[in-house]
Amino acid sequence: MPSSPVSSAQATRAAIAAQLDAMKKDAGLTGDQLAARCGWHKSKSSRISRGVTLPSDADIRAWCIACGAEEQSADLIAALRSADAMYMQWRQIHRDGMRRVHEKTVPLYQRTRHFRVYASNLVPGMLQTAEYATGLLRSITTFQGTPDDVDQAVRARLERSRVIQNVTRRFALLIEESVLYYRVADDAAMASQLTHLLSVMAQPNVSFGIIPFGVRRSVWPLEAFYAFDEDLVAVETLTAEINISTPSEIGTYHRAFAELAKLADRGAAARACITKAVNSLG
Repeated sequence: MPSSPVSSAQATRAAIAAQLDAMKKDAGLTGDQLAARCGWHKSKSSRISRGVTLPSDADIRAWCIACGAEEQSADLIAALRSADAMYMQWRQIHRDGMRRVHEKTVPLYQRTRHFRVYASNLVPGMLQTAEYATGLLRSITTFQGTPDDVDQAVRARLERSRVIQNVTRRFALLIEESVLYYRVADDAAMASQLTHLLSVMAQPNVSFGIIPFGVRRSVWPLEAFYAFDEDLVAVETLTAEINISTPSEIGTYHRAFAELAKLADRGAAARACITKAVNSLG
């Protein structure tokens, strides 16, 4: 199991670089010779073949033509575009603010029947109160320097989160105990958020677990991820969202979730953990 989401996007980019390098060798060309045929500085072909520089569509076409393999360019370009769509930087996603990205994902939430969510850093979005979400989204906006539409984004997030009230949907939710103590809002908002968790975990369609501080780990803490049925896993990193649709990788995240679930406290033990966190607010 990977120690971080070295995503299919990154793997695809590395594979394309390796394929281009192999194509160059099959054509009997050195890097300098290929660069000369493409009209590039000699270091450019080396950077592309080592995966240091991401090639453009035009670069791939020129490379394939230089190697006498023009027919391979279309497939390589398509693979690269797929990788780019899989790996989306937050600044790009939020370039017009955060409201639109919440609204855009509503259809995904509405068609998903089984949600598996692991959160190592924050209360999952679908469980957030308005005050907690406001504190969080305002911090994100400030950190990223993106347009401030926090009020509209919070309303869109809460509207999207209504799906958890649908008893025909199943929610398996896991958080690290540390999530209960991370102050992303003032004490009153944190207390309200933690109390809200107590009410949500009582719903019959929700399985809620807290992985305690002192548990012996069989799976180390991972980046937060959201699994939507068997179709998609969205992994959240500091700089990007990675959308994984490769079945084998989805299976890896499902397996990680199952192992993490074994570590979690539930029921009375989980409620006691939340109550302790509320009491710590003073």
